[in-house]
Amino acid sequence: MFSRSEIEEAVLQALSNVHQDAINAAKRAHDTATGTESVAENKYDTFGLEASYLAHGQSVRVAECQADLHAYQQLFASLKHKASQGELTDKPLQIANGNLIELIDDDDVVSLLFMGPSAGGLKVCINQRQFMLITALSPIGKALFSRQIEDEISLSIAGKSHHYQVVAIY
Repeated sequence: MFSRSEIEEAVLQALSNVHQDAINAAKRAHDTATGTESVAENKYDTFGLEASYLAHGQSVRVAECQADLHAYQQLFASLKHKASQGELTDKPLQIANGNLIELIDDDDVVSLLFMGPSAGGLKVCINQRQFMLITALSPIGKALFSRQIEDEISLSIAGKSHHYQVVAIY
């Protein structure tokens, strides 16, 4: 499958890309809010005010992305420390933060998910294979947390039942 270092590198790169995109969007929003075209021409002209709200929202997004990046850096540092202390095995017995999980559904479709501290829903690609970050607080994360290989889970999404089996934990 993937090495631990490949997973870490890909996750951190994806989070860094999202963070940089947020910084760029915040800069554009700030430039728009402070530009000469944002000066109100009359009391009904709210373009400048709306642009400042957008700039504030974008700056909050930058902080959230920075926090996500920091949370994963801490997770990976903690996992490296545990590995150096001999506290981690090559094949985890139960799903926890820091695990890549391989699932198969009733239609034999394989999915890869990475259990992490934040940034749920972000898709990460390694060697043309894609996996999605999930958190233990998401519905699928709650269903998977502490499960083992061959365990089955069921989720109801938009009124439709989905069934998965845990094939592997990395």
